[in-house]
This record gives sequence, structure tokens and C-alpha cells, in this order.
Amino acid sequence: MRKLLVYLKDYKKEAILGPLFKLLEASFELLVPLVIAALIDKGIAGHDNSQIIKMCLLLLLLAVVGYISAVTAQYFAAKAAAGFAAKVKRALFDNIQKLSFSDMDRVGTSAMITRMTSDMNQVQQGVNMTIRLLLRSPFVVFGAMVMAFTIDFRQALIFLVTIILLFAVVGAIMVWSIPRYGKIQSGLDTLLRLTRENHTGVRVIRAFGLEEQEKKNFHSHNDELMKLQRHVGGVSALMNPVTFAILNLSVAYLIYKGAIYVNMGELSQGQVVALYNYMSQILVELIKFANLVLTITKAIACGNRIEELMEMKSSMKDGTVTEFIPYENHIEFNDVSMKYQGDSEESLSNISFTVKRGEKIGVIGGTGSGKSSLISLIPRFYDTSSGNVKIDGRDVKEYKLEALRERIGIVPQKAVLFHGTIRDNLKWGKENATDEELYEALKIAQAKEVVDGKENGLDYMVAQSGKNFSGGQRQRLTIARALVRKPEILILDDSASALDYLTDRKLREAIAGMQNPPTTFIVSQRTSSVLSCDKIIVLDNGAVAGIGTHDELLSSCELYREIYDSQFKKEGAV
Repeated sequence: MRKLLVYLKDYKKEAILGPLFKLLEASFELLVPLVIAALIDKGIAGHDNSQIIKMCLLLLLLAVVGYISAVTAQYFAAKAAAGFAAKVKRALFDNIQKLSFSDMDRVGTSAMITRMTSDMNQVQQGVNMTIRLLLRSPFVVFGAMVMAFTIDFRQALIFLVTIILLFAVVGAIMVWSIPRYGKIQSGLDTLLRLTRENHTGVRVIRAFGLEEQEKKNFHSHNDELMKLQRHVGGVSALMNPVTFAILNLSVAYLIYKGAIYVNMGELSQGQVVALYNYMSQILVELIKFANLVLTITKAIACGNRIEELMEMKSSMKDGTVTEFIPYENHIEFNDVSMKYQGDSEESLSNISFTVKRGEKIGVIGGTGSGKSSLISLIPRFYDTSSGNVKIDGRDVKEYKLEALRERIGIVPQKAVLFHGTIRDNLKWGKENATDEELYEALKIAQAKEVVDGKENGLDYMVAQSGKNFSGGQRQRLTIARALVRKPEILILDDSASALDYLTDRKLREAIAGMQNPPTTFIVSQRTSSVLSCDKIIVLDNGAVAGIGTHDELLSSCELYREIYDSQFKKEGAV
């Protein structure tokens, strides 16, 4: 948590002025009991109306100045906390963007979202409350004790014992609570993951009639988290009643002893009232401080989780080469094997092939055969566990990631569009693209009619995840987005699955007809999508079952022939 405080450096003024104005307010507050004592002993007891009016006006002045100081302190605290949170969020988001896919798989999407939202809100609230109260409450507590000593040493000893007991209670509960609040936030990660899975997969859950099972699973985790929260909350909640009990006993004893001293003539009535007011101030401030401790405890636990993610470095070391020198073999896989983190078995094993510049490569195989894993090695989303992948004669690990991925257009399996206009989405491919370039990409992707059919054309607003488009329309728009940058390598990862056969064929023909056509990888379940490819790679359980043209594979690869026959051979044909 301490390492996060560096993001407060741009708000030093606010972080200093906020507590100072709070201390100013507290100073005026500490003067109030003395004014009331003077009001009682000199004004009321002496029947001095001018003294009473003077003291009342002084109390009003102290209230106004204290209010102005408090509001000013609140403003500075809120400004510092909000600015701090914004900077931490920005830094955390930037670091997440630098993590490799393996790192993200290990942390989990739900955990990253929880840290960015729930954890960050707790930290922001903790910083705000700390600036406002961390100095003020102890200042009032110890200030009230010092003022009590100026009134009567014997009575002030009651204050000293009370404060020692209260700080012991607060400290013990804080030490016990911090690690358990960390567990609570981890439990929220799990609940968020379950909620996201149920939200995104609601149709599948209903299709299989598993609503009750999913409810039980969610309630099980929710109840477990609730028990932990109830336990931690129960112990933390002891802070208020224990502090109240100690303080009320102290007040009772203070009044009892004060009455004796008044009867003996050693204390005035005003002084006893002042001592009582100082004890009341301690009561209020320690209740505030107890709640502040709980807030800080949660903030520290959440801050440690944020710091852990922020300090995580990418397991993928970036290269240094930014220049690409055209080479005869555009892409080479040399005895490549790959294993996902945490898996015991390899997802790809001993894969070797060469691709010439401008060739069209088909990748086909059954579900889970490693098609997406294979093409994810080209833009270096994952690293090989053995062997190497080369582009233009160099290992992809030598290239700077940004330079490497700028030359590659990727259309993932799941067509993802973002909230904004169609133009905004297409410009992800090339930030400074002109409308002519956008329409050129749309035409090749067979998506021009989609845009022309929408009101405002390129300025038509896309809903979150592109939900106001059909599956086929989303796929064509994501293909256009990749084509806008005119990549040297184009990867279509089963990105035409929602297209009809005619549109799919026109798309492939348009890509092949491009000026300086890119080296294209077409990952598909359909043999019709890869028939015309220069080379087809057939995968089976992460290994190459065959490489060749369509005709070559029909005669040499049994798996390819089975896939082809299952899609094209008519029933009863030989």
C-alpha cells in the first residue's frame, strides 16, 4: 500500500492543507469547553449579562470559523483522494495492458476488474478519510487530555487511563482485521467471476436447464463470503460498543469525582462541565477514529491487492528490433511446441512449416486441436515452450511487440465491437485512416452494405459489444477493422463462421484480389473456406496431421478426407 502513495505527490498541497484546516477546526473546538466554563462561572454564577452575551457571541464565532475550516478541509481531501485514485487507476490499467496473455490467464479477468473497481473505491475512500481525520482525531483526543490537565491534574488522570485503554482496543482489532479483509476481497473476485459467467452464458444455462444448479453454486460461494463478512464485521463491530462502554464508565467516574471536588470547593461547576465536554469530545473523536481505523484497514487490504497487480511484470520479455527486412520465407515454424501455463500437457507439439510472402494458408482441425493456439504464436500473444517462430528470418522474440503487431491484422473468433461510432471502431486498425480507406476496407470485408444500411453511415452508434448488429455483421466489421491497416499478415481465426457460403467466398476472393495481398491465415471448421488456399495445415490434438493443397490432402491425409466427406459427401455416395 505504501508504494501507491507516490501517486499523491502531485497533490502535496491538498494533502497538507486538508489536515491543517482540520487541525484549525479542532483547535477552535477545543476552546469551546473553556468558553462554556467561563460562561457558567463568570456569567451565569455572577449574573453578568454582558459576560453571557460576550461568551455566546464568541461561541458563535468559533462555530462559523470552525465550519469554514471544515468545509475547506473536505474540499482539499476530496480533491486529493479523487486525483490520487485517477492516477492509480491509470497506472494500473497501463500495467495490465503490458501483461502477457499468460499473465492475464493466471490473474483472471474477474480479479483484475475487482481491483480496478471495488478495491480502488475502498482505497480512495481510505485516502479521503485519512486526510480528514487521521491527524484531527488524535489531535482532539490528546488536546482534550492536555486541556483537562490545565483544569485539574487528578481528573485528567482519568483521561489518560481511558485513552490508553481505547487505543489498545482499536489497535488489537485493526491488527486482527487487515488480513481478513483481504480474504473478503478475494471472495468478491470469485463472486464477480460467477456473475460474469452467468451473465454471458445465460442462454446456454437456460438451454440446458441448469438454472437451479447455477443458483446453488452462486449461493454456496455467496453464503461462504457472507459468513466471513459477518465474522469479520462482528469482531470489527465490537469497536463501537467497547469504546462506548469504556468512555461512559469514564464519564460516570469523572462526574462522580467531580461532584466530590465541587462539594469540597476544589473545583467549580464550570470546570466540571468543561471536563465533561472534553470527555464528550474524546468520545466523539474516538468513535470517528474507530470507524476511520476500519476504513483504513479495508483500504490497506485493498491497496495491497492493487499494489500486487501493479508490481506484476510481464513474463514476456519485449524485443528490440523494429526494422523488418523482407525475406524469402515470410513466416517459419521450426519444431514449435507450446504449453499453456498450469497445463500438464502441450497444446502444440513439434510443428514445422514455412510460408512464402503473400501465400494463403488454411488451418483446419477438430475442436480443441490447437488451431487458435497455433496462430496466437505469430503476433506473440503466447511464447513457444520450445522451437521458434520466425518472421522475415528473425525470431518473433527479437522484435519489439508494438512493431510486430502493427504489421499484423487479427480477427479473433469472437467478434468484439466497442461502444462508439462505426468510424471509431474501424479506426482501431489505423488511427488516422481517411473515410476512403475505411470504405475500401468495408468493401473488401463485404460490410459496405451494412454501413450504407444504417442511419448516419460511419457515424452510426455501435452499442456495447455490438449488440445492435447481427453476428455476421459484427464479423464483417471486425474483418474491415483489421484490413484498414493494410497488414502484411492477416489472421482470420474462424471469423467467417456466421457468414453464408457466398459471402464467405466473396470475402476470400476480395482479400486475394487486394493490391499486395497479405500473407493470410484462415482458421476455419469449413473445408469450403480453405479449399483454395496455397497450403492447408491439418491439426489433430496439437500435432500436424498433414500439410498440403486440398487435392494432396484428400489423397494423403485421412483426417482431412473425413472432415471433407462429412461436409460435402452426400449420403449413400461412394
